[in-house]
Amino acid sequence: MNETLIEKLNWRYATKVFNPEKRISEADWKTLEEALILTPSSYGLQPWRFIVIQDQKLKSSLVPASYKQQQVADCSHLLVFAVRTEMTESDVDKLIAATATARGVEVESLAFYKNMMIGDIIEGPRSEDCIGWAKLQSYIALGNFMTSAALLGIDCCPMEGFVPAMYDEALGLAEKGLTTAVVCPAGYRAKDDKYASSPKVRYSAEELFDHIG
Repeated sequence: MNETLIEKLNWRYATKVFNPEKRISEADWKTLEEALILTPSSYGLQPWRFIVIQDQKLKSSLVPASYKQQQVADCSHLLVFAVRTEMTESDVDKLIAATATARGVEVESLAFYKNMMIGDIIEGPRSEDCIGWAKLQSYIALGNFMTSAALLGIDCCPMEGFVPAMYDEALGLAEKGLTTAVVCPAGYRAKDDKYASSPKVRYSAEELFDHIG
C-alpha cells in the first residue's frame, strides 16, 4: 500500500491537455464525491459547496474566465470549489444539530463547542476574513480530491488562474452567499500532453523536514 500511494503521487501531474472524448465513469465520480464529503475542515464547519460541471456549453464558456486555459472545456468534469462569503450562528447551530444526531447526544451537551465556534469564527478575529478562512478549508478539500483522483487513475489540474468574479457570475454564486475559491478540471490526459513525462521538481527531504524527538 505504501508503494502504491507513492507510485500514484509520482504518476499524477497538473494535466495540461485532456482527452475530451474520455469520460469519468459514474461509479468513479461517485467515489470522488464521497471522498470530498469526508474531507476534514476547521471545527467541521464545511464552509463549501462543490459545483460539478459536465455541461459542455458551460465548460466552454468558462475558458475566457480561465485565462484561455482549455483544460476547463476539455476535461470530463469541471469541479468548482465555492466557499461561503459569511458564516453565521445558524451555520454553527446546523453543525451542532448534525453532531448531536450523528453521535446520539443532547444538543445542550455541545454548548461549550458551540460557544467556542461562535467566539472564533462568528464573532472573533477570524470573522473579519471569513472568505480567507473558508478558502483555506477549500484547499484541504482540493488536496484530498487530487490524491483520491490519483489513486483512481484520474487526472486533474488544480487552477488558481481564473477570474473569480466571472465564475461567480456564470454560476450565480453571489445570490447564494458563495464565491469561487479554486477550480479543478478532472478527466484523462491526452496522449500528446508533453508534461505527462516531465520530471517532477521537488526539494529533497533534507531541505523540507526537521525531525524533533
